[in-house]
Amino acid sequence: MSQQSQVIITYARRKMARARCYITPGKGRVFVNDIPLEIIPMEVVRMKIMEPLLLAGEKISSSIDAKIYVEGGGVMGQADAARMALARALVKFTGSKELEEIYKVYDRTMLAGDPRQTESEKWMRYSARRWRQKAYR
Repeated sequence: MSQQSQVIITYARRKMARARCYITPGKGRVFVNDIPLEIIPMEVVRMKIMEPLLLAGEKISSSIDAKIYVEGGGVMGQADAARMALARALVKFTGSKELEEIYKVYDRTMLAGDPRQTESEKWMRYSARRWRQKAYR
């Protein structure tokens, strides 16, 4: 496969959010749901998605174009899913074990994910675990 036609597709999940990341050789542009990453209004979300690029370095991040499509879940769940998909795609694109180790040392969930889900609400309860207070008298 030539460098020009190389497209890396990765997938990640966090809670109810799902993210797909497409990486191609390019100029360093990153789009989330067809919106440039630079104009995403929430700075916390923007920085969370940019973490893999910052850790990878300027050389790698300026040589790729990434399109991330996120759906489901909340804002931070989507940010985590996008971050994980981007990190996995960068590792796959570069084929670098060194980059993979950098991500694992920084935050293991960048590559491995977090399987925790919210617990569903039970019948006759206020929430997943809360019950009416027991009265003995």
